[in-house]
Amino acid sequence: MLKVLLIKMSSMGDLVHNLPLVSDIRAHFPDAQIDWVAEEAYAPIPSLHPAVRQVIPVAWRRWRRSLGQAKTWQEMKTFAATLRAVDYDLILDTQGLYKSVVVALLAHGDIVGGDRSSIKEGGAALFYNKRLPISRARHVIERCRAVGAGALGYAADTPPVFGISAEPLRAAWLPSDPYCVLMHAASRPEKLWPEAHWRALGLYLQQRGLRAALPWGSPEERARSERLAALISGAIVPPLMGLDVAARFLAGAELVVGLDTGFTHFAAALARPTVGIFCDSDGEQAAVYGDAYCKSFGKKGAPPPYDTIFRAVEAALESAV
Repeated sequence: MLKVLLIKMSSMGDLVHNLPLVSDIRAHFPDAQIDWVAEEAYAPIPSLHPAVRQVIPVAWRRWRRSLGQAKTWQEMKTFAATLRAVDYDLILDTQGLYKSVVVALLAHGDIVGGDRSSIKEGGAALFYNKRLPISRARHVIERCRAVGAGALGYAADTPPVFGISAEPLRAAWLPSDPYCVLMHAASRPEKLWPEAHWRALGLYLQQRGLRAALPWGSPEERARSERLAALISGAIVPPLMGLDVAARFLAGAELVVGLDTGFTHFAAALARPTVGIFCDSDGEQAAVYGDAYCKSFGKKGAPPPYDTIFRAVEAALESAV
């Protein structure tokens, strides 16, 4: 039995982009045992894929803030023991960072990843047993898939299959009316789209019978959600959600319109009609992908105008009829 360990620890969108690699391996090796190392906060994402046997959570983000505590060192010891409990045939590092190769070296197995010019921290490639030339101009999903293809000798020439699903959420705060998700939040101000555009889009979708749900992840984002909700009839400001609940929340949406964030890519992977808005990143290289209608617009320094997104939303709604 082929035993493979995947190392893709963060961030949220990166884990979503790694899911088709799992589907590729399972398609070519139906009996493969696939384990995955992920940051503890993001572990629910690979857990959704039925071909992932075990998600091994790592807490590096938390550990590095408490290296002086005995509990931290005990957790790190337990993590290393879990990695060493299996003799893997291959360890696929699709993160390409020093921290990911450190994790790979803790496990038993040949390590494969991109070569020095293919990964973000090129020096990490020195520790790989096999280095693959992978153009950084390729979509991030295809770069992940290329690691598996190069390591295992198959062609990753079919459309990506994310392989995940979730039951739509039922919650007291979520009305039974059809809803759409407007993902206005982003990690940097440069990624934001004008609030006036979100308001106009929310009002249009309300006219189409969809209530706008406005998720948030920080106090600043919550304040923006509340400002927009006050201007959009029937809009919903959800409570803060973990990824397990968020998956079900997104799975029940009729439409998702979002900035270049992990949640937007997560929605597309869950086969929801998705429109991606790119204001400070490449709308081609990191475009949203999924089995439903998925379109991406904009690039660094050139956010898409409202009319472009409006037309895409109309097309997405028509595709779902």
